[in-house]
Amino acid sequence: MADTSGVLRAPGPEGCPRRAEAVRLRGEARRELDRAQRRARRWAVVDIALGFPAALLAGVSGAAGLATADARVPAAFLALFSAGLAAGAGFLRSDTRRVANKRARKAWAALEDEAGRALARDHVDDETLRTLSEKRLAALSAYEGEEG
Repeated sequence: MADTSGVLRAPGPEGCPRRAEAVRLRGEARRELDRAQRRARRWAVVDIALGFPAALLAGVSGAAGLATADARVPAAFLALFSAGLAAGAGFLRSDTRRVANKRARKAWAALEDEAGRALARDHVDDETLRTLSEKRLAALSAYEGEEG
């Protein structure tokens, strides 16, 4: 039966296994893109939440320690607390994780765009599917690799 609505539509995923795989990859890319975006935001918050107070407390404790002899003990506690925050930030590597998730977000977006372009065509061929699979592998490795 012909579509008489006047809207041209590409065939659905039920008829072609390659097309179904492209639909699946586009959905996975969308989910992972959203997940990488949330993680990047979360790690940015952690980076600021640990880094800024550490820098502020280091400055305050240094100034307090130099101001009077009575303020040296509280200044030492502030310095220890500041060092703990800085050590926590270094241990968590939140800045590195934020950058990795931003890099992954870009790679997942590229996969989603490519899958969308593939689905806009009438036919999804093996070469297109191979390209989509390579982009998926690139997106998965973007969490650990260097930006290239």
